[in-house]
Amino acid sequence: MTELAPDPAEVLSARLADRSARVGVIGLGYVGLPLAAATARAGFRTIGFDIDPQKPAQLNAGRSYIDAVTGEALAGLVAQRRFWATDDFSRLAECDVVTICVPTPLTRQREPDLSFVEATVRTIALTLRPGQLIVLESTTYPGTTREVVKPLLEQSGLRSGADFFLAFSPEREDPGNADFETRSIPKVVAGDGPAAGQAVEAFFAAVVDRVVPVSSLDAAEAVKITENVFRAVNIALVNELKMVFDRMGVDIWEVIEAARTKPFGYMPFYPGPGLGGHCIPIDPFYLTWKSREFDMPTRFIELAGEVNLAMPRYVVAQLEEALDRRLGKSLGSARILIVGLAYKRNVADVRESPTFRLLELLEARGASATFHDPHVAAIPPTREFARFAGRPSTPISAETLAAHDAVLIATDHDAVDYALIGRLAPLVIDTRNAMARRGIDAANVVKA
Repeated sequence: MTELAPDPAEVLSARLADRSARVGVIGLGYVGLPLAAATARAGFRTIGFDIDPQKPAQLNAGRSYIDAVTGEALAGLVAQRRFWATDDFSRLAECDVVTICVPTPLTRQREPDLSFVEATVRTIALTLRPGQLIVLESTTYPGTTREVVKPLLEQSGLRSGADFFLAFSPEREDPGNADFETRSIPKVVAGDGPAAGQAVEAFFAAVVDRVVPVSSLDAAEAVKITENVFRAVNIALVNELKMVFDRMGVDIWEVIEAARTKPFGYMPFYPGPGLGGHCIPIDPFYLTWKSREFDMPTRFIELAGEVNLAMPRYVVAQLEEALDRRLGKSLGSARILIVGLAYKRNVADVRESPTFRLLELLEARGASATFHDPHVAAIPPTREFARFAGRPSTPISAETLAAHDAVLIATDHDAVDYALIGRLAPLVIDTRNAMARRGIDAANVVKA
């Protein structure tokens, strides 16, 4: 009598239940590395994959480049044989669960660039076997997992829901936020069919404190897009209010602080020199692109994008006016020190930072521009601003401030001597209200 082959769903369920399942995390950046550490701490043997061979070598030596995962914690996981990193993607065959945490950027035409996702999925398909759970974490438009990922995986000859299991669970990392970590952030999940839904829910239930299942892959993808559109639109609103209130002689920061005392019906958002990070400047455009397929214009979202994209130019215009009015100096002959390369305070993450655009605009006008960032020693390589790679951070000192005509605060890191800037900089353009929040009320400070 011929023995029946074991049911792939039952085998996977058993391995998840007793923690014998092996997890693979593809992409060891700000999303993938914290997730890999969390799955390893949950008891799963975890393999991290990255195309950059320097990252696995560094991680296996116990040296972390992500603040959310300390070197000490990483070294402990490596020593316990809970985590190992590699650039050998053939080892995906060893993994029962494979999570995809790769970038989803935009093209120069602001259309979705799924090349990283597609290349990764094709790599997974080479070793895909029955019983594997494949989870896309990268933020994208509704329909991506079903329309792009699934067909590529099924080119292997295996079928989703029968042989392997496909799911989507959007990442929700917030670099620099000490109040939340991967485990404490609720995890939205959805599977391609009941078996995949049960598998992905069981997997993440072992890793995080709360799992939030939704009805479909498309709904899960829409959750993350909605979260980031919400933020992008509200930031655009306060950026526009800043420009309007400035013309009226009203301080937007004072207005927001007073408005936030209302215990209902209001949530504070804050203006800045432009949007940064991988999510908010990019994700809304994924939805606007997809919506055209359904002949549904997204005017509100696109208007918010226009406002936010215009903020670096507004800041440069404010700087130019202040240089002329206060110092009698033209922007083209000015020496500008930008404080902050990272897109948000107290982190080293420079993805989509508006400071790159500020540097570009200032140098296009003939100004000399340098930057200081206590968390970024030198500008790393980027796709859009490759020419800036390697430019070092300039230390803040009395000599540095004397050598510049103005300081432009783009990121309000705590580890900056704002009192020294206030005393010695001829002009300070503050886009983050950093000076006033520290009680520095100097005549040379202009809010922008």
